Amino acid sequence: MNIGEAATAAGVSAKMIRHYEQIGLIPQADRTESGYRLYGEREVSVLRFVRQSRRLGFSVAQIAELIGLWSDTQRTSREVKALAQRHLADLEEKRREIEQMMDGLSVLVKACHGNDQPHCAILEQLSRGSSAQHQPQHKPQLKKSRTKPDEPGAGASSHIDLMAWMRGVHLHQGAH
Repeated sequence: MNIGEAATAAGVSAKMIRHYEQIGLIPQADRTESGYRLYGEREVSVLRFVRQSRRLGFSVAQIAELIGLWSDTQRTSREVKALAQRHLADLEEKRREIEQMMDGLSVLVKACHGNDQPHCAILEQLSRGSSAQHQPQHKPQLKKSRTKPDEPGAGASSHIDLMAWMRGVHLHQGAH
């Protein structure tokens, strides 16, 4: 089958198949003499495995490890379970971080009157410890990222930075 048919059968996009091939998660497809990719049931099966693993939040590296374990007839289920348990622990930590962010943001949103006045408790809290004389004189003009929003990894570093910042805000709130 061609890439479009394989994508439909596996429930992923052709773009993601090309991406998975490019990063080495799946092997390069065989090609016809005219250069079209060819896929069989084995490749579609692996693509379904990848899709289902992504839905559970496994990283590409973890999926590569899972595929390696799946292909290893000498593996033990203990190895697979250990990988899944590590991932579950990571998800629990992320959930705690998100709950902390939501709690902190909820407090800020409740404190803001949201009216036509310029005073805003949200900005006041975010700028705590900064002198009013050091208030920015400009509005940031963000440069376009090379990573497209729908590509894997897009926004990951800003999300991590936000989580680290929120941990700091949460710590400072507890100190006051």
